[in-house]
Amino acid sequence: MPVDNELYNRLSDTWWDENQVLGGTLRIWLGPVRFGYFQRVLIDKRKMDPQGKRVLDVGCGGGLLAEEFARLGCQVTGIDPSEPSLATARKHAQQSGLDITYQSGVGEHLPFADACFDVVVCCDVLEHVNDVAQVIQEISRVLIPGGIFFYDTINRTLFTKLVHIKIAQEWQSTSFMPPYLHDWKMFIKPQELLLCMQRYHLQNQEMKGMNPRAHPLATIDMFLRRKRGQMTFAEMGKRMNFQESKDLSGSYMGYALKQR
Repeated sequence: MPVDNELYNRLSDTWWDENQVLGGTLRIWLGPVRFGYFQRVLIDKRKMDPQGKRVLDVGCGGGLLAEEFARLGCQVTGIDPSEPSLATARKHAQQSGLDITYQSGVGEHLPFADACFDVVVCCDVLEHVNDVAQVIQEISRVLIPGGIFFYDTINRTLFTKLVHIKIAQEWQSTSFMPPYLHDWKMFIKPQELLLCMQRYHLQNQEMKGMNPRAHPLATIDMFLRRKRGQMTFAEMGKRMNFQESKDLSGSYMGYALKQR
């Protein structure tokens, strides 16, 4: 079965609920380590003042990352094919007092002029699209020379087939994620992403894994407790305590620069 991207319409009102799958996994599990890394790269490594920088969030969903960049003072635009998710993003930004532009669209055909963004962010997206190369090409096109591309995705390994697909999604005794959330064949090996970025003038600078600090057996126990309804997504995230690592066998993130 293909990836069920319609679930982002069905679950559109749960993006900010830390006890639901989207808010729990993306905001509580991965959010702190991921945005902490992006912020450190932007300010400490690249010495960029974020104030007023033009940021595009490709596949912004309910606005989780868009709001983080807006709080840094960036001028943020989010684009996503899910109109219900965009409605959630607009409402939450208004409630938070943040000025973010949201519009409907897809990564394969970004409705923006060439070289009009300083930073492009694409997270939890590349493993869901039908044409990764087209999305990367479009991201490169809208980035200014020297601009930063932040990304994350999931590696295609036996580990991710076991954990992300079998345990979390398919096996009845352990599954706690929505069915057809992911298709293992659409996961992306780091070398594949590197070659694709190089083809479209994006020079990778660094890759980091995102892995739980918790012991693997403790993590599996948490999966089982979540399946039985004995643990919330938020509690799981706090106990797993994701961190940056050198291990790219699961989820990984990084950044590239648009060649001048």
